[in-house]
Amino acid sequence: MLTFQGSNDINIFVHFTKNVFTKGELMKKLNFLLLGSSIFIFSCSGTMPDNLGVKEGKFASCPNKSNCVSSQEKKQKYYIDPLSWKGSSEKSLSAIKMIIKNMPRTKIIKEDNHYLHVEFKSALMGFVDDVEFFADEKNQVVHVRSASRLGYSDFGVNRKRIDFIRSKL
Repeated sequence: MLTFQGSNDINIFVHFTKNVFTKGELMKKLNFLLLGSSIFIFSCSGTMPDNLGVKEGKFASCPNKSNCVSSQEKKQKYYIDPLSWKGSSEKSLSAIKMIIKNMPRTKIIKEDNHYLHVEFKSALMGFVDDVEFFADEKNQVVHVRSASRLGYSDFGVNRKRIDFIRSKL
């Protein structure tokens, strides 16, 4: 035990202990830590929203959180320009798919001639963002919606991702 004299003669006691673990105890503690970390990281992915997809030519509205952007939003803070048209819906989505396939931690969940749903995972914590593309033949644009499953803010990641894809088209 160490004793330090502080101002006004207040004694501060500091006690150092030495923890000793057997190999078995240490392995149990490490396994518990690994299991807890795995559960935490797995829970960061969230569950897939049930409002994904296009209904009557529209995506679901962005929730009242800053971690969503959409080319079909009326509110300026969520709005992002649609992507350019490449001659047909198939060519447009094919060009987007080629870009996405070269991006890390992506998984195509659903695709058809007019729609593409992709999951993007963050590198550090495995947070999942759902990104949707809708080839709108009537207006000859590809509408986009990108939203995080968890949290409130994404520090602009969804907007930057769409701008990156746009720059590669």
